[in-house]
Amino acid sequence: MHLRHDPLYASRRSPVLADNMVSTSHPLAAQAGLSMLAQGGNAVDAAIATAAALTVVEPTGNGLGSDAFCILWDGAELHGLNASGPAPMGWSPERFAGQDKMPFRGWNSVTVPGAIAAWAALSDRFGTLDFATLLAPAVGYAENGFAVSPVIGKLWEIGGDTLGAQPGFADAFLPQGRAPRAGERFVNRALAASLIRIAETRGRDFYEGALAERIAAYAREHGAALTGSDLAGFVPEWCGTVSMGFDGVDLHEIPPNGQGIAALMALGILDHTPVRDFGPDAPQAIHLQIEAIKLAFADLHAYVADASHMQDVTPQALLDGGYLASRAGLIRSDRAQDFGSGAPRNGGTVYLSTADASGMMVSFIQSNYAGFGSGVVVPDTGISLQNRGAGFSLRPGHPNLVAPGKRPFHTIIPGFLMQNGAPLMSFGVMGGPMQAQGHVMMTMRTQLWGQDVQTAVDAPRWRFTSGVEVACETALPLETREYLSALGHDIVVEAPDSAFGFGGAQLVHRLASGGYVAGSDPRKDGQAVGF
Repeated sequence: MHLRHDPLYASRRSPVLADNMVSTSHPLAAQAGLSMLAQGGNAVDAAIATAAALTVVEPTGNGLGSDAFCILWDGAELHGLNASGPAPMGWSPERFAGQDKMPFRGWNSVTVPGAIAAWAALSDRFGTLDFATLLAPAVGYAENGFAVSPVIGKLWEIGGDTLGAQPGFADAFLPQGRAPRAGERFVNRALAASLIRIAETRGRDFYEGALAERIAAYAREHGAALTGSDLAGFVPEWCGTVSMGFDGVDLHEIPPNGQGIAALMALGILDHTPVRDFGPDAPQAIHLQIEAIKLAFADLHAYVADASHMQDVTPQALLDGGYLASRAGLIRSDRAQDFGSGAPRNGGTVYLSTADASGMMVSFIQSNYAGFGSGVVVPDTGISLQNRGAGFSLRPGHPNLVAPGKRPFHTIIPGFLMQNGAPLMSFGVMGGPMQAQGHVMMTMRTQLWGQDVQTAVDAPRWRFTSGVEVACETALPLETREYLSALGHDIVVEAPDSAFGFGGAQLVHRLASGGYVAGSDPRKDGQAVGF
């Protein structure tokens, strides 16, 4: 990666260079993490403080009822943590009989939240500061209020229009009967009280104490299946990572139940194409990336589920080099195609990245899924619950079919690049189905094409949606769009501020000379900060 910053694309930001770093989608959360590093904490402490603050200042994408995933380099070894919660034990296909797909909102979309357990697991194993210190900035923002930022203000309005009738939502998030506007102060003292209980019990109160009882009681009141036993039984999994090499670097992702494997598959497919012959913005390079993503997504949606339920087609089969080479052979340079799944074997999320002077690097993501998630907020707690149950399938025989105690398919994924056994880049691109695609883009731009992290973040983006349809930003040049259209891609131009849109990237790249360089996406309110 070049250190020279070439402002090739319109941007409001420059790369940030420092020995200790936090990059995330909200400035107040970034400062919360940085304050932990200033107090002598490490990158894990900074990540937890940042994540906690994000539940307050960016409620449109996450909350105390979120799930989470993490990849971290502890200075000697790479670790992966899966803190996505399972379906309540009362869920089964029969519970949803007569429905074509899983409910998208309300109590019947809520699985066990895992984010708080992720904070505790990370702190127990790698942290140095106590929970009260880590959560103090979040408590302060909730108790004393914070000024709503512009992007969040817009997303809050959208969420309010959609979810105002969900249980507890309006009381918690629509003061004066509407969403707070950018620049207005929002106070959430109920959330502050919950954060204090979580700090005092290192997260256990959320799963076994008074907070757990409130969640379970509210579920009973609304006829939902989630119980206190479901909450008490949850334990996050140290799951390691799966990886794919490309030109001397290795992209690491969390194993299924997440979509990270699609980024690995696409990268493995691209390895067998002439993508290296073109520049980063050449329409031919974009075409090849789109086609590789299509192939990966076709298999993703056919086969990927909770790994313990992937019996006929395993993650290893999907990443097999020979299989990916055969998939690459289907790509045509002169025509866009609508691919089906292959046969490898018969048979608005928030993201943050932190790094410290000792060399520890953390890639962490947590999410309520669709905006505010289920829309359900437990009264007098500020706890908004995710809607990850919507990720299950109701198709008989599908590996992702809903079942009791099973984890649903997940979109949120942290990314991590390694090179020659050493950490290189901690990164993520929040935003639904954009995430795996964004991981491929960021890997290719920083590693194959040598762009610095902020340039890679600023570059115009595209997003495969379905069939041959590809959404693209207005900044993608007209001649590029016309070239892709001539190949048969159905190009749809979207405004850059659309709700999920083109994601929000945060990148922290290790420098060979020591320290880090970070980039933060101007599509979000956030920033990269360091010292």
